[in-house]
Amino acid sequence: MSSLLLVLLMLVLGSLTLQGTSIRHQAQVSQAALEKAALTDSANVESLLEWGRMLSWAVQPADQCQTHPAFKGRICLRLFVDGSGVLIANSGEQTRWQMGMLTDSTVQFDRHGWSDFCPLKEAVQCQLP
Repeated sequence: MSSLLLVLLMLVLGSLTLQGTSIRHQAQVSQAALEKAALTDSANVESLLEWGRMLSWAVQPADQCQTHPAFKGRICLRLFVDGSGVLIANSGEQTRWQMGMLTDSTVQFDRHGWSDFCPLKEAVQCQLP
């Protein structure tokens, strides 16, 4: 009788161990999926920003947006009355900004690269139109 109880106890402990391992595995799979989505969004937003830098933007209207079929997201240029502008790229939860200046009817972007935080004092100006 005691050996039967010992076998049952081992089965219960083994079952609990397997359940714990399964729950931990599911959590790791979920975390990996979130990380993959974040990396994909990051790659898309950086590609959009680089693509947006190469576009020929018009001087008017002040807010202009474009999408690229290969990348999920949008790229927008917001021009201000002082001749400055900000290029805003967004994909999923990721957003990047790059400042620029309007010179001779073309936008010249900052050589120092993009920013992952709003470079303007007014956060509203950094939102996609």
